[in-house]
Amino acid sequence: MIIKSIELENFRNYDSLNINFDEHTTILFGDNAQGKTNILEAAYLSGTTKSHKGSRDKEIIKFDKNESHIKTVVSKNDRDYQIDIHLKKNRSKGIAINRVPIKKASDLFGLINIIFFSPEDLNIIKNGPAERRKFMDAELCQIDKIYLSDLTNYNKALNQRNTLLKEIIYKPELKETLPIWDEQLINYGKKIITRRQKFIDDINIIVKDIHSKITGGKENINVSYEPNIEDIFFLDELVNNKEKDLRFCQTSVGPHRDDIKITVDGIDIRKFGSQGQQRTCALSLKLSEIKLVEDTINDKPILLLDDVLSELDKNRQSYLLDNLLDTQTIITCTGIDEFVKNRFMLNTVYKVTNGSIDLITEEQR
Repeated sequence: MIIKSIELENFRNYDSLNINFDEHTTILFGDNAQGKTNILEAAYLSGTTKSHKGSRDKEIIKFDKNESHIKTVVSKNDRDYQIDIHLKKNRSKGIAINRVPIKKASDLFGLINIIFFSPEDLNIIKNGPAERRKFMDAELCQIDKIYLSDLTNYNKALNQRNTLLKEIIYKPELKETLPIWDEQLINYGKKIITRRQKFIDDINIIVKDIHSKITGGKENINVSYEPNIEDIFFLDELVNNKEKDLRFCQTSVGPHRDDIKITVDGIDIRKFGSQGQQRTCALSLKLSEIKLVEDTINDKPILLLDDVLSELDKNRQSYLLDNLLDTQTIITCTGIDEFVKNRFMLNTVYKVTNGSIDLITEEQR
């Protein structure tokens, strides 16, 4: 699968844009705050319906405009698909595939698989558990529609239960309705726990080989799932923590509090690893994600690299670039010197300047 082109209208700092992508590597370079990342955001949105930044639709639409359009043409299994996304400030977004509107945003998931890698991902190890849950959910939702449905329903039930916990303060009789939401949480939560466990088990097998190669065989990584609660004890813990939940007006147990443990040679890298070790682990995890998706869908995902190379040393840069040869990759950076130094094939290069792009020829590079 590849992204062939993207057309934008009133998207972030773009009035209009029409850009074609190389089937191998496309490089977008230019100074900061010119609009490079916005193109990656549009690509990610086309595959997931969401911004990688967590931005709301009205924040993505160009200032003083009410609507924004994204038209993305992708090729999969020798067939072209057109994905149209219509963002509106005061209404929910509209999505169409080959000009046929879809009722649920989740119907788009799986058409293309996208992995986004930014400098923030290099902090996935040392940041809080929410970042590591995001790592699990971002990929699982693309490759497993059942998981996406379970997670969506779990989050709805969680929000409803938390709202009810707050309302009980003023209406104590509502306490009798808590078991309704407990049942929903347990039903969907158990499925989430089981699927996350398998995902991390699969990642752990893949990441060991990748991490060993990056470190020259000097380090042994292990990634394990740390569920907040075992599925068989979920009901008991909800009951045991009911008074605590009522006191703090929030649900204290469940997969919304899960984490991942990463050790290197038996040492918890989150707490005791150097910054270099943590970044190597993060790079290993993202590369493992690519391999896992490839094994799952029997195709290569599309990789979006947002100014990651500037955050890596030369050895990690070289390893990353060497592993991009067979994957469509769209890269943002402030210059192309590092690619030249690494003798990286520069397929298609654009210079981005204040919301406009210029194709750079080989003679100009």
